[in-house]
Amino acid sequence: MPTLWYGRFDGGPAEALQALNDSLPFDRRMFREDVSASRAHVRGLGRAGLLTDAEQAAILSALDRVADEMAAGTFEFALGDEDVHTAVERRVTELAGTAGAKLHTGRSRNDQVVTDLRLWTRRELAALGQGVLAVQTTLAERAAASGERYLPGYTHLQQAQPVLLAHHLLAHGWSLARDVDRIVDARRRADVSPLGAGALAGSSLPLDPDGVAAELGFAGRFENSLDAVSDRDFVAETLFVIALLGVHLSRIGEELVLWTSDEFGFVSLDDRFSTGSSMMPQKKNPDIAELARGKAGRLIGHLAGFMATLKGLPLAYNKDLQEDKEPLFDAVDTARLTLLALDGMLTSLEFHHDRMEAVADSPYAAATDLAELLVTRGTPFRDAHAVVGALVRRALAGEGSFADLVAADPRLGPEAAALLAPGVSVANRSTPGGAGVDPVSVQLERFAARLATDRERLERDG
Repeated sequence: MPTLWYGRFDGGPAEALQALNDSLPFDRRMFREDVSASRAHVRGLGRAGLLTDAEQAAILSALDRVADEMAAGTFEFALGDEDVHTAVERRVTELAGTAGAKLHTGRSRNDQVVTDLRLWTRRELAALGQGVLAVQTTLAERAAASGERYLPGYTHLQQAQPVLLAHHLLAHGWSLARDVDRIVDARRRADVSPLGAGALAGSSLPLDPDGVAAELGFAGRFENSLDAVSDRDFVAETLFVIALLGVHLSRIGEELVLWTSDEFGFVSLDDRFSTGSSMMPQKKNPDIAELARGKAGRLIGHLAGFMATLKGLPLAYNKDLQEDKEPLFDAVDTARLTLLALDGMLTSLEFHHDRMEAVADSPYAAATDLAELLVTRGTPFRDAHAVVGALVRRALAGEGSFADLVAADPRLGPEAAALLAPGVSVANRSTPGGAGVDPVSVQLERFAARLATDRERLERDG
């Protein structure tokens, strides 16, 4: 089949041009969206009187046949099919004859391509949100099951204060909740139909962009045809949403890498979600966690690369915009697979609570509690901080155990030394949103409510 623009040219494109220009190897995955948008466009042409009932029926029947062939894997692509849109139109014309040649009436590939991509992105964002919810649900379940078990919290990767394990797991859950927010928000901005914008200026034909948008389930249609065909903000925004999601998954991965090491010993991995060494028989490696960490760089790269593509483009459509699909498709695939694997890892891992608590029970982890006790006795916090810091220094210098030094200090005494007993410090955390038993109990309820709300949002919007 000749190109869609063969009339202007004397002969076909050079082989090198075709190799660089063709996008079929990656955009064929949008065939469902292309068929759906074409159906809506054909019905719009029918309402405008640009197709007879018979022509409309013939094209719609051909589109159904194309969808079935592509879904079944029996569709035969031709040498001249430079993209999925060309392939669909060629096959429709083969099946519907002269009527099929009217499929592209009032439509440009400029508005066609971006319509398909918005449909695809809208669907995939909803599915991605479900994947995030699955990981959040696992985190919530593991948090609830951990009860009052605790571990050391860290700043600067140095032991800081003990926190409930549930609190730590929910910290990841809340960061993922913000990812769900961004997914819903990005999906809302992608929910605009560009169909009817034509190449850049609309059409002189009596098209019905509003009706087509409604049929495709879009929230509305474009307001400016130039903007409609050139806008890829929704792609950039989706790449950002996924990149930040990848950063959050990377942070989970990094902690699991640390926690599964012998040096930490907080966690053991299920054999199904870990790998071995080709040389060292004793090894059990957290590859999923490492890949979650590594994939984040890939996702950030997609965002940075595409933003660089967009930055110098004048209105309206430019072929540079063909570079929107590969990073978007790969980012969605990568995020989906990472979520699935990490969820399995989190579901099946075993926490070593005794090891966690033994490390968290260092008396130095309660140093802040001592300073706060002095505050309740009227000592300014900065002075209290200095008093406790000096006792820590003396204990580390070998002048005695920290507990004995605290008990002997007249400003502190035995009551203060009791705060250094195992489990006391984490139990003292009482402020809302804090790491103690009572606030975490409230937090579990609030997180469950948030999950239910987000699940409803995604199901409604998806």
